[in-house]
Amino acid sequence: MMWGGYDGWGWGWGLGMIHGLLWWVLVILGIIVLVRLLGRSSASAPMQPGAAPETALEILKRRYASGEIGKAEFEEKKRDLT
Repeated sequence: MMWGGYDGWGWGWGLGMIHGLLWWVLVILGIIVLVRLLGRSSASAPMQPGAAPETALEILKRRYASGEIGKAEFEEKKRDLT
């Protein structure tokens, strides 16, 4: 028995266990980040597969219809687009 030296169960074993634990924490965090990034990219593109992209004029009309912009701003931006 080695009382004063490294016997495999002292600091080396504890640091190895911490290293292994940190490794698994990093792996799990990586998976969480990946899932969030994939979820965000699919949420930011609500278009149906095969649907044509919305034109700038359609977006402008939708914003006007929802009350997000007023008539003057709508007319000004519409002239800019056409």
